[in-house]
Parts: sequence; structure tokens; C-alpha cells
Amino acid sequence: MTVAGACALLGSASCAAQNGSVVVQPGAPGEPTKTLPADTHGTLPPIAAADVAFMQGMIMHHSQAVEMTDLIPSHTENQEVRAIGAKIASSQADEIRMMQRWLKARGQATSMAMPGMPDMDMNGKPMTPMPGMLTPEQMAALKAARGAEFDRLFLTGMIQHHGGALVMVKDLFDTAGAGQDAEIFEFVTDVDNGQRAEIKIMQKMLEEMH
Repeated sequence: MTVAGACALLGSASCAAQNGSVVVQPGAPGEPTKTLPADTHGTLPPIAAADVAFMQGMIMHHSQAVEMTDLIPSHTENQEVRAIGAKIASSQADEIRMMQRWLKARGQATSMAMPGMPDMDMNGKPMTPMPGMLTPEQMAALKAARGAEFDRLFLTGMIQHHGGALVMVKDLFDTAGAGQDAEIFEFVTDVDNGQRAEIKIMQKMLEEMH
């Protein structure tokens, strides 16, 4: 097989590092790529720690969104809220399964938390809340609300929640060596595009409520 053929199979970034040329890191959706030093890729572990942390954190993040959508059937009769909630619940449940599969295939834990210690990470350190996640107080208010008040709290809360996911995506792509796994890059790009679209829909729904 020719060198060019091998590079096509192995990936341009890998071959770039081997050949001493620059490494191009994909940028976040809508942002330009970054040129990194030639030795950057070669010094990274086979699995980027940032990729693993992102997937573990996003599972936790998505889980709260599913918890929020689970309240809809008993808390509101608004058909538009029910429709967007069903869409979010379905897509995020599918994405959770994909992230769990990705982590398990690489021998990684599917949770950042230690068993019996939900506020501690796998290293026993206090966990930092994921960006955009609702506080216990916000979740309590959402659970207590009904009808139009629930609709308002759900939409504002989910917009906040989705915004946090976009921050997590940007942080991943801002980390050298992260997001280069082809499956992660495609997945994260889909998350970014999907949640931006849903934010616009929910913002419009809120405007129409006033």
C-alpha cells in the first residue's frame, strides 16, 4: 500500500504527525480549524481524556433533560410543549445510549460519579456542575408548577440547559487534541446543530405565550 493510501485509511492528522507536518484540529461548528504544532498529536494518548470526560459529562447533562421531559404528561396539556418535549426526550435518550456504547467500547466508565457518592467524581473530587444544568431549586419549582407556569419554566429551563450543552461542545473543541475521533466529531456536531435549532423553536414558543 502506498503512503498516500495508508494516510487515507489512518487519517490525515495521524499521518501529519508521523511526517513531521502540522496537525489540523477541527474547529467547533461555525468556527475555523486550528493548526497545531507537528508534535501535538504524537504526545496525546490514544483516547483523549477530554473526549472521555465530555461523553461522561454529557450523559449526566442529557439525563437531566430527560428527567425534565418526563414531567410533561402530568404537568401540562399544551400540545406544543408536549411535542417539543417528546422530540427532546427521544433524541437525548438515543444520544445517551450512543455515548454509553462509545465509552464501553473503549473500556471507560459511563458515569463520572462514584457509586453511592453522586457529588464526587471517579477520583473522589467534588464534581463541578455541568454548564446549563438546572439547580435543585429550579427542578423543584418545575416539579411544583402546572399548566402555563410549568410551560414557561420548562421552556426557559430547557433553553438554559441546551445553552449549557453548546458551551460544553465549544469547550471540547477548544481543547487541543480533543474532538478528533471521527465518531465524536460527527456526534458533537449533530448535538450542536440540533440543540441550536431547538433553542430557536423554544424561544419562539415563549414569545408567543406573552
